[in-house]
Amino acid sequence: MSDRPFNTEEPLAYFVTWTCYGTWLPGDERGWHQWGKGGARPPCEPLQKFAKSQMKEPEFLLTVDNRQVVEATVEEHCKIRNWLLHEVSARSNHVHVIATASGYPPETVRDQLKAWCTRKLKASYPKREHFWTEGASCRYINHEADLESAIAYVREAQDRKGLEDQY
Repeated sequence: MSDRPFNTEEPLAYFVTWTCYGTWLPGDERGWHQWGKGGARPPCEPLQKFAKSQMKEPEFLLTVDNRQVVEATVEEHCKIRNWLLHEVSARSNHVHVIATASGYPPETVRDQLKAWCTRKLKASYPKREHFWTEGASCRYINHEADLESAIAYVREAQDRKGLEDQY
């Protein structure tokens, strides 16, 4: 297949990543993003401590069972919506999804998937209100080579990092 032009109105796919509640706060030592301010921000321990003090619930980490629920929910919802799911990987503290959702903006894909995953997780955590951080990273994939790289990253690179929690 040939590469699509970068400025195509309809991207080849979206690469959506969202984090679990409380696992990547403003000021985080890994760096962080401030909505509307553009780009990565440097670590700031006082800000991170303040953000932690404002949390309404403890951080949420996905267990192995939770990850299976999230991945199955993403797969099911993509089928219902007729979105082509290229890859999904639920980790202990975040979720990656690569999907083609023709006619939908990435925010709709993000919001639908997070909402349905929340509904499914609520069965095990009925009193919990916050499962995810606000928003998500929504990247456009416009070229076949970029799609292949993103899929390889989601399938393989996460485990090679050696950072995965054992839950």
